Amino acid sequence: MGKTSIRRLALLVLAVVVAMCAKAWHDTMRAPVVERLVIESSALPRATPPVRIALLADIHVAGPDMPPERLARIVAQVNALKPDLIVIAGDLISEKRTATHIYTAAEVVAPLGKLSAPLGVVVVPGNHDHWSGWEAISAELARHPQITVLRNQAIARGPLVIGGVDDDFTGRADVPATMAAMPRGAGARIVLSHSPDIFPQVPVDVDAVLAGHTHCGQIAWPWGGAPATMSDYGNLYACGVTRQHGKVLVTSAGLGTSLLPLRMFTHPEVWLIEIRPAKR
Repeated sequence: MGKTSIRRLALLVLAVVVAMCAKAWHDTMRAPVVERLVIESSALPRATPPVRIALLADIHVAGPDMPPERLARIVAQVNALKPDLIVIAGDLISEKRTATHIYTAAEVVAPLGKLSAPLGVVVVPGNHDHWSGWEAISAELARHPQITVLRNQAIARGPLVIGGVDDDFTGRADVPATMAAMPRGAGARIVLSHSPDIFPQVPVDVDAVLAGHTHCGQIAWPWGGAPATMSDYGNLYACGVTRQHGKVLVTSAGLGTSLLPLRMFTHPEVWLIEIRPAKR
């Protein structure tokens, strides 16, 4: 191979590397994509107005990719969607070793205090929240009256009953206790969990399970799927909408990053899920 050919090959390799870096930066830092889904519930009376739920997950506040200032912009984007209820499926914080800055619990929660929805905000913990000091995060969340934390508990919000499962990845989930706190006949039943891996344990008469944790692989294959999902079920429950045995699971790609501060072939996202009465 001559010098000219070597030089051209080197320039080609450099161009590919630059293009991949630009792609990764764009995928990591772009504004969240709003994904939309309609779910019909037979538990809602026919005249019940639709309820819109904004699902956030895996915020992972840490430098360089998710400083509080970026989260504040995302909060404004979510509020502009005018959801009736906002739910957060865990991992508000990150302690990743590649982080350029680790923020305090107060800095992490402050932007979330601006979230606004008529039916409030419901949060469940994720594995990184427990690893980073859940007590401090919980104390900051408690400063904001519109935010409710659920740990294997349930709460009624409008025509919905929201069950919040504690983190399954760290062994704190108690699905039976959560379901026991969600009476039938009180409205559409929605389960919020950090990990989607609880999905097989949830009864078929639950209207939806909303989760995160997987980041849709964070670094995925361009043709779909990902080499790692942090789920015991691989790619089965790792991304998007799964319908199985009459149940619906929504697994969000989340907002921030874990381990490495970059995404590739995945994007930050917010789900806007409309729950409406089933057609009869």
